[in-house]
Amino acid sequence: MSKLRQSAKGQPCMIRIPGVCNRNNETTVLAHLNGGGVGAKKHDLFAAFACSACHDEIDRRTRVIDVETAELLHRQGVERTQLFWLNSGFIKVD
Repeated sequence: MSKLRQSAKGQPCMIRIPGVCNRNNETTVLAHLNGGGVGAKKHDLFAAFACSACHDEIDRRTRVIDVETAELLHRQGVERTQLFWLNSGFIKVD
């Protein structure tokens, strides 16, 4: 398991879908953007900290919001997660 995946443990959800997010840091995992290919995931850099409820929604196991909104909120969560990693020293830019 990569350090980026491990960094999700205990973190707040960065996707924050209104009316869906359970705000339970104990359920947070790293949720990858779609498009890694058949049987593959995108690089861990293209993922967001997600609570179990938001993860279910962006993976469409639940369907409270439309797919376009879910994708937008997921991408915004990726940006917040990347900023967290940058500020925490998990990733560095020279």
